[in-house]
Amino acid sequence: MEAHQLPYLETFAKAAELSNFTAAARVLGLTQAAISQRIQALEHSLKEQLFLRQGGHVLLTEAGRCLYSYAQRILALHREAIQEITGREAPLTGELILAASSVPGEYLLPGLLAQFQERHPHLQVRASVADSQRVLEQVEQGQVHLGLVGNRGESPHLEYRSFAKDDLALIVPAKHPWAGRRRVTLNQLMSQPVIVREVGSGSRSCLEQALVHAGRSLHELRVTLELGSNESIKEAVQRGLGAAVLSTRAVEKEIDAGKLHAVQIAGLPLSREMLVAWDRRRVLPIPAQLFLGLLELTPAKASA
Repeated sequence: MEAHQLPYLETFAKAAELSNFTAAARVLGLTQAAISQRIQALEHSLKEQLFLRQGGHVLLTEAGRCLYSYAQRILALHREAIQEITGREAPLTGELILAASSVPGEYLLPGLLAQFQERHPHLQVRASVADSQRVLEQVEQGQVHLGLVGNRGESPHLEYRSFAKDDLALIVPAKHPWAGRRRVTLNQLMSQPVIVREVGSGSRSCLEQALVHAGRSLHELRVTLELGSNESIKEAVQRGLGAAVLSTRAVEKEIDAGKLHAVQIAGLPLSREMLVAWDRRRVLPIPAQLFLGLLELTPAKASA
């Protein structure tokens, strides 16, 4: 590889991170033809194919993965050399694209992003909130770098790492007969109207799995409403439309204010891990690697 190919390495690295030549061209201010020419020049020089074309996306070959690792180190050394010679700091720039399901997105992500941007003020962050199933689809389709979810999907391409714990409980309104109790039985729950999250929600999946382990199923509950957000469910519970199993993180303020009450269900352990997911077929850009590092240090890992 020739010394003058440093810009080609930058192009290669950006295309690898975005899994898309068109997106890389847009970020780098080049034409798609220029991106393709630079990649072809690298492949010709190395006599190795660097990308596999799959539909509208490109994925790295084994040779491409090897080169990406070296490209990151070479580009980092280049920034370091400029800083050393000029005395001007070359801040790390780039973009982190995240998606999160409702509980990690609404109750954990704001604090994590505040810490992340304090450490890396020159990095841009884009984050969206959806149900767990949609978040994992976005990760697998290469639309986001990392997904924060409350349950695992079935795709063989995704890798997961736990970063926090979450407890769920049965939530009832303050004037409910069970508001003074700490625990009810599963048989007692069967007689109550219940509100659940939509299919694809991590909290619904957690409830379904706990019921299966107890030898029961969601179909045995008196499900009267199925709603698409924790906020709408909390409002429905407060209006006396039914009880609901929700993350205790989602109802902390209402419980403290005396509007809602949390009850444990005997024999039905309702706890789960909060997970960060990424697609192992794709390389993680430096901003995503830095965010993973932050999750390793976050105190949320030990919280309930």
